[in-house]
Amino acid sequence: AWVGSLSMGMVFFCSPIVSIFTDLFGCRKVAVVGAAVGLVGLLSSSFLSTIEPLYFTYGIVFACGCSFAYQPSLVILGHYFKKRLGLVNGIVTAGSSLFTVSLPFLLRVLIDSVDLFNTLRALCILMFVLFLAGFTYKPLVPNTKDKEGGKKGKFKLPPAKKICNFSIFKVLSYRIWALGIPAALFGYFVPYVHLMNHVKERFGDSVPEEVLLLCLGITSGVGRLVFGRVADYIPGAKKIYLQVASFFFIGLMSMMIPLCNVFGALVAVCLFMGLFDGCFICIMAPIAFELVGAQDVSQAIGFLLGLMSVPMTVGPPIAGLLRDKLGTYDVAFYLAGVPPLIGGAILCFIPWVHERQKLKERAKPVDGETTEKMLEHESTLVLDMTEKPAKELDSGF
Repeated sequence: AWVGSLSMGMVFFCSPIVSIFTDLFGCRKVAVVGAAVGLVGLLSSSFLSTIEPLYFTYGIVFACGCSFAYQPSLVILGHYFKKRLGLVNGIVTAGSSLFTVSLPFLLRVLIDSVDLFNTLRALCILMFVLFLAGFTYKPLVPNTKDKEGGKKGKFKLPPAKKICNFSIFKVLSYRIWALGIPAALFGYFVPYVHLMNHVKERFGDSVPEEVLLLCLGITSGVGRLVFGRVADYIPGAKKIYLQVASFFFIGLMSMMIPLCNVFGALVAVCLFMGLFDGCFICIMAPIAFELVGAQDVSQAIGFLLGLMSVPMTVGPPIAGLLRDKLGTYDVAFYLAGVPPLIGGAILCFIPWVHERQKLKERAKPVDGETTEKMLEHESTLVLDMTEKPAKELDSGF
């Protein structure tokens, strides 16, 4: 369990570093190298017979490779799509829902038939496909390397301010977003981690618990497609209201889990939870593009994912500790619904703040040089207007 937890934490913890490399070298190189590193980590894990080395090969090497391959797949979409960016993100992220539904059943068959190590080798095929897919990324926005090197092709290390673009935190709306999302995630993942154990305690082995995972995966995929398309019709930073709604419903559904004394009611809760989970995930990149622009979106997403790694890692263990102390998951689920509600309330202020920022930028006075050029242009226009009537009189008109 710790190997898997370390792996998931590293995927998000490495995101700020990935964003810096994406800005320096572009989406294609980072994605290809990341997939290759992930392939090496997964393949080397399949030859180990003890668990200790897995902390490095699977928990660190494989996870870091996945992190380097994942983030460019979100950034590259903004290079090609503007009007339909929400729908495109929904289609792309729906792939993970498809595998959430199908992969557990496939893994069970593979492990039962060819054992764990050959299963890891079979999964290397997917990583190799990801390696090949990385070559299709053709960035349209120039990266930092291209800007610094110019046409000569010589790579000069850019200044530290350009490598770590902390200037995005000067954008107040982004700062609020980067605070609200992690605040909500302290309870967001608790149901996903502890739901199966709660079902076993409440209903025993008489219910098919895999159905809940199936419901979460299917409706999450549907939510990503539907809400991704809906986001395209919502102008500007108002897309954030979709995330507010998703946090509200996920917090509410978390609180309703202990109240479900019938398995069918728990299925309904999981259907709604998966739907709004898809909403939260698919519009993350479009919101980042709205708040900071296409040029800075890579590091904006990277810093956010890095901040997300802390509550994702801390929240579920706290819920497990509460269960050990109290003997039931009920209080843990009730408390897990509070952070998404608080995070959603924080995000409500972003559209108003973003609009005020835009108004301030429009109201800024132009610099002296621009003003001087404008005055020169106006003076030439006045001279032309006064000279034309004189010429017309001289010519006899």
